[in-house]
Amino acid sequence: MKDFMSKDFLLQTETAQKLFHEHAAKMPIIDYHCHLIPKMVADDYKFRSITEIWLGGDHYKWRAMRTNGIDEKYCTGKDTTDWEKFEKWAETVPYTMRNPLYHWTHLELKTAFGIEKLLSPATAREIFDECNAKLATPAYTARNIMRRYNVEVVCTTDDPVDSLEYHQKVKDDGFEIKMLPAWRPDKAMAVENAANFRAYVEKLSDVSGVNISSFDDMILALRKRQDFFASMGCKLSDHGIEEFYAEDYTDAEIKAIFNKVYGGTTLSREEVLKFKSAMMVIFGEMDHAKGWTQQFHYGAIRDNNSRMFKLLGPDTGFDSIGSFNTAKAMSKFLNRLASQDKLTKTIIYNLNPCDNEVVATMLGNFQDGTVAGKIQFGSGWWFLDQKDGMEKQMNALSLLGLLSRFVGMLTDSRSFLSYPRHEYFRRTLCNLLGNDVENGLLPASEIDFIGQMVENISYNNAKNFFQF
Repeated sequence: MKDFMSKDFLLQTETAQKLFHEHAAKMPIIDYHCHLIPKMVADDYKFRSITEIWLGGDHYKWRAMRTNGIDEKYCTGKDTTDWEKFEKWAETVPYTMRNPLYHWTHLELKTAFGIEKLLSPATAREIFDECNAKLATPAYTARNIMRRYNVEVVCTTDDPVDSLEYHQKVKDDGFEIKMLPAWRPDKAMAVENAANFRAYVEKLSDVSGVNISSFDDMILALRKRQDFFASMGCKLSDHGIEEFYAEDYTDAEIKAIFNKVYGGTTLSREEVLKFKSAMMVIFGEMDHAKGWTQQFHYGAIRDNNSRMFKLLGPDTGFDSIGSFNTAKAMSKFLNRLASQDKLTKTIIYNLNPCDNEVVATMLGNFQDGTVAGKIQFGSGWWFLDQKDGMEKQMNALSLLGLLSRFVGMLTDSRSFLSYPRHEYFRRTLCNLLGNDVENGLLPASEIDFIGQMVENISYNNAKNFFQF
């Protein structure tokens, strides 16, 4: 029987242990997609408590607490103390066994705070006080937590209208860890609500200095903002979409649709889909011209609980995996760009594991030999960001593509304590490969190559792919 959370956690064989400890563990972290708040890095933020850094904004934990019968006031409430919220999380943790939250919780306590005790009601006060005492020291500011985890680069998620002032401050301060922006232009194609779209376009007009009264004006404004993002070191875009959009349209139709929605008229579903389809192609062409990588996160059904959405707003734990028949649209979208030789480096993240083989086979249709792994199958995302989800994603990629060219893991998180997800991923990767060697599925004579493969997936592939 192995000890829980030992140095060989998740590593079932001697070969897996060798691969992790000698190859994966030493590699720096490139977190090329996250939701860190740039101001916190710029200010070298000092957290008031473990509750703030751990439970604030963490909808994964909130979902578990609600499921465990914990009142909402201990999740998102304003009138409960940090201790009361932490106490309720500690009460929930033992009930999360076999949920990835159980692993993440104890891996974060161990790697960030050196705490190896299990979190429970019996240990809650002791762990709360010890974490808070450490968070009160200079060693646990935002920047020093990043240093603790050997982070080299982070890419935040930023709207085209964002000033990027905090990215500039971090650069001016000489902080050795790169914090780069990533372009997230979802609101520029969110035409479902005419009033919201008009308000967004007016913001875009203000920050770009372009007087926007037509579709062409909006595209000019977006291009100016993209130039600014590029000047700030941006190398990636990201798009959060329900499904891929690839309706047929004409330029005249798109200009007319813009005029209609900008004027305050609600669009038909067909008009919405055509506009989104056109914007995705334009964004793809813009990324290709800049040499950026485009990322697509698709497949979520968001804000399912309308009552709680009205109370709490988005991103509070009421989203789920969707089921969309989007393979043909994905193919059509990628082909539109490829047929014009304007398909840039691309990463596709699916939320429904039923799409693993769909995505893994779609990649091969558009690899062109110019860049190793030009079209990437993104790591297990959101609900799939756990051992089983990671293994299924890597197995599909292995069987239908080249795992060796994979750009690896990212946190997709706003928490400064999420970096152990890279370790969790690396341990899972090493266990897969180590088991294959021990079972005679991969040659033990090639262990040096396999070790290099682990280092590449953990770090080198991303470093070379994004040219950081």
